[in-house]
Amino acid sequence: MVTISSELLQTWLIGLLWPLTRILAFISVAPILSHKSIPNRIKLGLGIVLTLVMVPTFPPIPAFEIFSLQALLFLVQQILIGVAIGFSMRIVFVAIELTGYMIAMSMGLGFASFFDPQTSGQTTAVSQFLYILAMLVFLSLDGHLLFVTALVNSFTVMPIGLDSPTIDAMKIASWGGTIFSSGLLLALPVITALLITNMALGILTKTAPQLNLFGIGFPITISIGFLVLTLSLPTMVKPLERMIEEGASHMLQVTK
Repeated sequence: MVTISSELLQTWLIGLLWPLTRILAFISVAPILSHKSIPNRIKLGLGIVLTLVMVPTFPPIPAFEIFSLQALLFLVQQILIGVAIGFSMRIVFVAIELTGYMIAMSMGLGFASFFDPQTSGQTTAVSQFLYILAMLVFLSLDGHLLFVTALVNSFTVMPIGLDSPTIDAMKIASWGGTIFSSGLLLALPVITALLITNMALGILTKTAPQLNLFGIGFPITISIGFLVLTLSLPTMVKPLERMIEEGASHMLQVTK
C-alpha cells in the first residue's frame, strides 16, 4: 500500500508549483505566447506541459515550509524573474510596432488606426504588418525553441531558493533604449524619403499656389511611403534577425 505523507506532498507542490509560476509569468509577457487571442486554458496547459518536461532538468530545490513568509517571497521571486525574462524579448516587438507607427504617421496613415486588443490601445495598419513580419522572422529563427532554452537555463542561473535575487532594472532600461534606437533606424529610410517629398510639395505649393496641396499631397505621400517601404522590406529582414537574436541573449542577462 502506497502512503503519501504531508512532507512528500509538500515536496511535490514545491517542485511543481514554483517552477510553474515562473513559466506562467513568462508566458503572460512573452510575445506571441501572451497574445489575447490564445485562450487562457491553452496558456495554462502549455505552462503545465513545459513544467512537467523541464522538472527533471532542474537543480535540487531546497525544502521550505509551503505556508510561510519565505514561500511567499520565493513565489514573488519566480513571478519577477519570469516577467523580466519575457519582457526582454517583448521590448523587441514593441520597438518594431513603434517603427510601423512612425512610418504610418509620416505617410499620413494616422487615420487608418484601429483598436488593438493585445495592448488595449490604438495601432496602425503598418505597425500590425511589421509586427506580423517580425513574428514570422522570429518563428523562422526557431524563436519558440529560444524561449524553451531560456527558461531551462534560467533555472540553472537563477535557481529556486536563491536568497537575494536582484533584477537589474538599469540593464533592462539600457537594453530598451538600444532596441528602440534600432527601431528608429528601421523607419529612417521611409521617414527620409517622405521628408524630401514634403519639402518638394512645399516648394511646389510656393511656385504654383493654384494647386490643391491637400488634393495631391496625400496620394503622393502615401504612394511614395508604400513604394519606399516595399523597397526596404528585403533589407529589413537582417536587422530584424539581429534584434531578435540580441533579445534572446538578453533574456538571461536580467539579473546581477
